[in-house]
Amino acid sequence: MSFTVRPVQASEWPLVKELRLAALQDPVAPIAFLETYERAVAQPDDFWQGRAADAALGETVRQFIGESPEGRWLGSVTVLVEPAGVEDFCGQTAPFAQTHVVGVFVRPEARGTGLALALFDAAVEWSRTQPVDRVRLYVHESNARAQALYEKAGFKRTGVEVTLSAGPEFEYAFPLVSSLPEVRDLG
Repeated sequence: MSFTVRPVQASEWPLVKELRLAALQDPVAPIAFLETYERAVAQPDDFWQGRAADAALGETVRQFIGESPEGRWLGSVTVLVEPAGVEDFCGQTAPFAQTHVVGVFVRPEARGTGLALALFDAAVEWSRTQPVDRVRLYVHESNARAQALYEKAGFKRTGVEVTLSAGPEFEYAFPLVSSLPEVRDLG
């Protein structure tokens, strides 16, 4: 399967919405996303327009999509910039500047094609253009498939755990600078 990975454009907000709603209907969605389908589908168009515009601007958030040659969106990943000392959505305060990967989704027909790794490569490369020291993400303790993907992409468990609405989540990180404390492989 061939695909192109690229950032979203502001005008593509209907596709941003469609792909997010598809992700939230995936069987693993209850442990993979903090948002529910019911909440997302109820959002007005200006919500999706703002989301796409912010991601396209790429100042504090960037969304990458994997697109087929025919223009079908096959998957997505979003990267948020988290400055040092600022509390995140989990109530954790980042000890150093980092980016946070969220919203990872690949449609079932594109899984196993290398698209997920290509999306992670784009997320890490964009993170290198930001004034950050690492890339991180959280994954539910029972989402072994996602954990394996993140490890394949070069992320390692840090030992940090948080409890969100769906239960315990493990932090994984990809250091961008060598002066960070060593990330442990706890998998």
